[in-house]
Amino acid sequence: MMRIFLFLATNVAVLAVISVVFRLLGVDSVLRESGGIDMGALLIMAAIIGFSGSLISLFLSKTMAKRSMGVAIIEQPSTPFERWLMDTVARQSERAGIRMPEVGIFDSPQPNAFATGWNRNDALVAVSTGLVRHMSEDEVAAVVGHEISHVANGDMVTLTLIQGVVNTFVIFLARIIGHIVDRVILKNERGYGVGYFVTSIVAQLLLSILASMIVMWFSRYREFRADAGGASLTSRHQMADALRALQRVHEPQDLPAEEFAAFGISGKIGEGFAALFRSHPPLEKRIAALEQSPV
Repeated sequence: MMRIFLFLATNVAVLAVISVVFRLLGVDSVLRESGGIDMGALLIMAAIIGFSGSLISLFLSKTMAKRSMGVAIIEQPSTPFERWLMDTVARQSERAGIRMPEVGIFDSPQPNAFATGWNRNDALVAVSTGLVRHMSEDEVAAVVGHEISHVANGDMVTLTLIQGVVNTFVIFLARIIGHIVDRVILKNERGYGVGYFVTSIVAQLLLSILASMIVMWFSRYREFRADAGGASLTSRHQMADALRALQRVHEPQDLPAEEFAAFGISGKIGEGFAALFRSHPPLEKRIAALEQSPV
């Protein structure tokens, strides 16, 4: 609840900053003379649109993950590995101070794992069959620790709220740009014309590219935090070995379901400009960060 309050406060604070900037640049007088925009009402409308999709996805994330990834939930362990995995998740969850998540396995040749759920006490942690085949138990334990840290840090909720905030301001600013072009540049005085709608759509597309960079920057940042958390729940050596095991297998790939790519232990790595749109930093950088960490 406090996290949600802080993000709502962030929206209000950013609106206040935008109002001051608009006043200093004279944009507010231009808006007023061209028919005016109720920025408060516009922000509320943009927030409803911007947050609704993100929040719905968050609340349905476990159900969507189970169906799209084909996750088999372990109700009663039927193999020694399943028993070990359940015990490992239970032990690490207790140390991290969260309720035991659901535990599952999904069929994929790629070594990967993910955590999702709408809050830290109602989560899902799943590992791929490829991870089980290619890693030792110590390395799997470190990967599980990484995912438990994501849950304990509330990363799913935070990523959703950040996405909602940037969506809000993409919609908000695109509508203002559309208004200025339509009323000030094209001198349209009767309702909104084609210029407003075309400009708003183009501005929203361009601003969405910048918004994606912000969201993906946070996603990369939280991977370093989750690596540190996994190291604290196992050891720095184990966590680094798990990342090296991912390096040895092949080039990291996203999870099979694209909408959950940001939640995996690893993902595709881009170079140059493309790297700004990747949810995971290069494995060598993550290993270097661990080796320099005092954990």
